[in-house]
Amino acid sequence: MYPIDFLWRAAERFPNRTAIVSPEGNLSFADLARRVLERATALTAIDPGPGTRVCVGAANTVDHLVAILSILAAGKVWIPLNPRNGDPELHRIVEFSEPSLVLADVDMAARLGGVSAPVRTLDELAHGGLGGASAAHAVAIGPNASGGVSVNAPQAIKFTGGTTGVPKGVMQPLRAWNANIVTQIHELGLTPEDRYLVAAPITHGTSTYMLPLLAVGGALVFPEQAKPAALLDAAAHHRVTLFFVPPTLVLALVDEQRSAPRDLSALRYLVYGGAPMRPEQIRGAQAVFGQVLCTSFGQTEAPQIITFLRPEAMVGELLASIGKPTLLTRVAIVDKDGNPLPAGEAGEIAVRGDLVMTGYFKAEAETRKTLVNGWLRTGDAGVFDERGYLFLRDRIRDVIITGGFNVYPSDVEVVLSAHPAIADCSVVGVPDDKWGEAVHAAIQVRPGMHVDVEALIAEVKRELGSVKTPKQVHLFDVLPRSAVGKVLKPAIREAILTDRSRS
Repeated sequence: MYPIDFLWRAAERFPNRTAIVSPEGNLSFADLARRVLERATALTAIDPGPGTRVCVGAANTVDHLVAILSILAAGKVWIPLNPRNGDPELHRIVEFSEPSLVLADVDMAARLGGVSAPVRTLDELAHGGLGGASAAHAVAIGPNASGGVSVNAPQAIKFTGGTTGVPKGVMQPLRAWNANIVTQIHELGLTPEDRYLVAAPITHGTSTYMLPLLAVGGALVFPEQAKPAALLDAAAHHRVTLFFVPPTLVLALVDEQRSAPRDLSALRYLVYGGAPMRPEQIRGAQAVFGQVLCTSFGQTEAPQIITFLRPEAMVGELLASIGKPTLLTRVAIVDKDGNPLPAGEAGEIAVRGDLVMTGYFKAEAETRKTLVNGWLRTGDAGVFDERGYLFLRDRIRDVIITGGFNVYPSDVEVVLSAHPAIADCSVVGVPDDKWGEAVHAAIQVRPGMHVDVEALIAEVKRELGSVKTPKQVHLFDVLPRSAVGKVLKPAIREAILTDRSRS
């Protein structure tokens, strides 16, 4: 069974149920399947080669979703292009991946001028402007298509990083998508009554929820805008039961709901991921939305749901946990040589199972470093407690070694973020002649508020001791973030070093 088969099966089981809710109009499952098949046929007509790569860059729209599903139905490989990335990075991804075709909305097409691959708009795909199609094509790619493609064949290549140098493309195989679909259905208990709000970009984590929802007969709800007010309005109006957002958006939604409460009684899961949330931030969100906040841990290399922490478990010390391993995935904590460590000992998180990538595109050496004896070495440090709950520490490379002691930045960030005037913070190691690395903190102060830096440093020292106390605190108007909202520690470190060299 291939990932697209989950859509075909849903169309057979629920032809008249609503699959898509959007400002442009709703689509039933029969309508959606027909539209996907028509556009997959058009793709195959102009590019009949099996397994060719197709880039797609667009804002969140129904046409964008249908284009992705059409690529899957045509037996091709999807490569997402995030509109939030800069033009040079987008061009690098296109040239490096060598796609047979680039599909884009009007705005993205204008940004991709000069790439070597042909660029066509989503409108052209929607209205048959890619060329004629024959019934034979439809039979070849439709619900009755014969098998023969290995489940290890790539379904998508998703690029992570890539802001400088050569981008790193994660090859997600068909089996990883299947494993994610089954795991999402199992862990979230999805039913035909579920409605998923398309809030975050479908080029990233949001896309991993779409086929699981459609597979069970649920609906995808497209809001009119991606602003917090519009998202909450759509969630209330359409009785949304589930959506996924990064922590930065959770905090914005909390502020919006406090200022103008909506009826969100249908909501079962507000899933955050992509970055950690502080315990006090989680408690604040729970106070506003109820016991619906939950989290999953995943990477592009093992998409979305390596572990899951259910809403009812998110209490007490488990506010800092990322949950337990999910149905089809094995998780271990290992030392630098790959030996398993017992509960209570910190090490690198390693993952095994169908959810794991096959490797990095055109990067065999990097693949060998990351996939070791069948295990994905995630680069994240973590520890299991005696109950089997996993706690994320930091990226291995972010651990600060100062004076021979290991300092996990997250330990310091928890204390800093408890200060009422600090909106956000990040702790990094900076080269130091005396300590090897020195602990430095970057903080973003809430508008109209003030932080006494000396008092803050003294408070951290009282809580954590001198080794973990920042040698210096740096004030930022806004912490630098990636296109998907993650704080960029390398950019913070570079800014600190640049400021120090000027001084």
